[in-house]
Amino acid sequence: MPGGLAFVSGADRVPGSQEEEPIDRDRIDSFNHSLARWYEQNRRRLPWRETREPYPVWLSEVMLQQTRVETVLAYYPRFLSRFPTLEALAQAPLSEALKLWEGMGYYARCRNLHKAARLVMERHSGRFPWSFEEVVALPGIGRSTAGAILSFVHEQRLPVLDGNVQRVLIRLHRIEQDPGRAAVRARLWRLAQEMVDRSHSPGVFNQSMMELGALICTARAPRCSACPVSGHCQAWACGDPSGLPLVKRAKPLPHYDIGVGIIWHEGHVLIQLRPEKGLLGGLWEFPGGKREPGEEIPDTVRREIREELGIEIEVTAPAVVVRHAYSHFKVTLHAFHCHWLSGTPSPRAAQGWCWVKPERTEEYAFPQANRLILEHIRQEGRSGAG
Repeated sequence: MPGGLAFVSGADRVPGSQEEEPIDRDRIDSFNHSLARWYEQNRRRLPWRETREPYPVWLSEVMLQQTRVETVLAYYPRFLSRFPTLEALAQAPLSEALKLWEGMGYYARCRNLHKAARLVMERHSGRFPWSFEEVVALPGIGRSTAGAILSFVHEQRLPVLDGNVQRVLIRLHRIEQDPGRAAVRARLWRLAQEMVDRSHSPGVFNQSMMELGALICTARAPRCSACPVSGHCQAWACGDPSGLPLVKRAKPLPHYDIGVGIIWHEGHVLIQLRPEKGLLGGLWEFPGGKREPGEEIPDTVRREIREELGIEIEVTAPAVVVRHAYSHFKVTLHAFHCHWLSGTPSPRAAQGWCWVKPERTEEYAFPQANRLILEHIRQEGRSGAG
């Protein structure tokens, strides 16, 4: 069975070596031709592939970071309908953008998108820049995202190295080292550049590599029998490609119990706005915080409300328990109904606060973990509780 594109296999290279590996350019051309033909016949018809305008392409690339295509297909048209142009996004308050992003997670992407839109208006007269250096300088746009935008829109010969492309290259060249190492990462970028340099259309090549990783060369159970370029793949030639890339064993995620106060006053509940920077920045939430060792959850709620807002409350009854996992930790939210007793809220770890009727909470952007709490208080509000 034929070997891969590189004459020096990933297994035979010295780890950390900076030497340039020999490349069979005829084999690259053959690979690119087969891949392009497969892509033309099998590519998914996705809305962002039907345009060469930079703003909607940029939007799609940001949304697709760490989010499945199926999810983005629901959010993308709604976002574009509300913000059809870069100027419309730049002129809107961040809160409106976050509300449309609600539930998709990784909210820093939305904050950076909004900030970058305003910078494009200020520094580039509203025109998305053409140069790589200017694009990668925008918030939330790294080397791979910049390469995707500029190759798709302007056919610039820039590589993409997202998770799908990285996985394809590692299996193609049977790279049996940790892709998180700087030397391995640099090698992957060199290989991606070599291959895009030999393609007829850089945009089509990058799209086809991403599509191959998404549909065929998947992380689990790759469909090697359906792969249009399996004859070039060293991992397939040597056995089961699913063992690559090498994956570090994940450490158990830490868990935190969080006491949350649903504070009622005259039919309204109190919500506060998180700082713009940091986890879940710019979203609204119910006040609360981590339980201290040996502390009862109602005591946590009282203490946190006093520390965060400087008010006194009465914890009256449990409301709902929510379990949620973030990328680096897990939480269990213990939400309790509370009544305001005294004091004027003065947020010490938030941008602001307000009293709002339960049915009006739909107008505010909340973290996904708050969804069950919101459903609960809206039902409470309809029943006249609180």
